[in-house]
Amino acid sequence: MGRNYESLEELRRKKKLLKSEIGDLENLLTFKNTKESLSAFTNGLTDQYLQEKVDEDGDERVVLRKDVIAKQLTSEVKDILISKNTAMGIASSAFSGNALDSIIRLGATALVGNYAKKNMRSSNWKKKILGAAMIYLAPIALKFIRKKLESYQKNKSVSSMEQLI
Repeated sequence: MGRNYESLEELRRKKKLLKSEIGDLENLLTFKNTKESLSAFTNGLTDQYLQEKVDEDGDERVVLRKDVIAKQLTSEVKDILISKNTAMGIASSAFSGNALDSIIRLGATALVGNYAKKNMRSSNWKKKILGAAMIYLAPIALKFIRKKLESYQKNKSVSSMEQLI
């Protein structure tokens, strides 16, 4: 279970080495140097976002580097918006005919949502109840209307096919 050592001196060197290693770990855990401790915990991930500054009293503080965070955030958002996959997805949905359907859905959702929000902010209790009912019942009603329209469209296309035959 234990390792056999050749001499007592070797054991003392090993003990001294372990004590110094434990001391280094304790220094990290006590956050005497905050940036270094966070770097050790996150394996260097936070190094680019933190900066050590000396304030008027001469104390060292760790501050966030907002410029780096802002640059990275804007580049990520730009990459998402200008992504080739996003552009191809929009183009393919436009070709398949789903673009108009998506726009209609978004428009109906925005109209119902804005009307419900306006009613919920009203001081009249009847309008508040109407706004709450719209929030819960509007999706059900819209789904029902959509099914009816799809069935009507299907019946209309079947009847037009029968007339052609």
